[in-house]
Amino acid sequence: MSRLQPLADGLWHVSVPHTFVGLHVGSRMTVVKLSSGGLLLHSPIPVDDALATELASLGDVTHIVCPNLFHHVFAGEVKARYPEALLHGPAKLAKKRKDLSFDAVLTETPHPDWGNDFELVFIEGSLLNETVFFHPASRTLIAADLIENFNECDHGFTRWYLKIGGLWKKPGWHPLLRLVYLSRRKARVSVTRILEWPIENLSLAHGDVIVGNARNQMYVGLRWLLS
Repeated sequence: MSRLQPLADGLWHVSVPHTFVGLHVGSRMTVVKLSSGGLLLHSPIPVDDALATELASLGDVTHIVCPNLFHHVFAGEVKARYPEALLHGPAKLAKKRKDLSFDAVLTETPHPDWGNDFELVFIEGSLLNETVFFHPASRTLIAADLIENFNECDHGFTRWYLKIGGLWKKPGWHPLLRLVYLSRRKARVSVTRILEWPIENLSLAHGDVIVGNARNQMYVGLRWLLS
């Protein structure tokens, strides 16, 4: 059975179990077939032989993207598997992960290999230093920690955490995590720019992907920041 799940034409996603401070939040990697022919891996997760075989059937991995200061845990081992791929990340991540050799700094200016595939926005005012990717061809937004969307969870403590934060079965961002936004005013400007895109689908790192009507659901989930 294939682990890669289709999201849109030329886009797939794959998830793995992952815990963060005791919470079972999982982690998702998004895979994009670039117009240049290669594959871009967004928010890398462990790639075993079986997953590598699936990826190889789609093309060569040419880019690995750590979209913020937190989705980098498996970047080293994925880069080791694909040494020819270019590793991208925020400027501050290179200081945090001195064991990694980054090939390019992630900014709002797309790399030439994928300039025709994405539009980018860096979220100002946040400790996350995240850059989100919009794929116009499929109207899909690819983000890591902009929003979460959990419709099911079999871990009691995590489910309780989501419920008290108002995130159970609806997209949003937990009140405890809103502290990462040091300047909501700056972040609001960035998120407003993001929501100007005609977003139909959303691939996110934690929870369930949103297929169809994603922008309207994002407005609801980000109301705390936009108001």
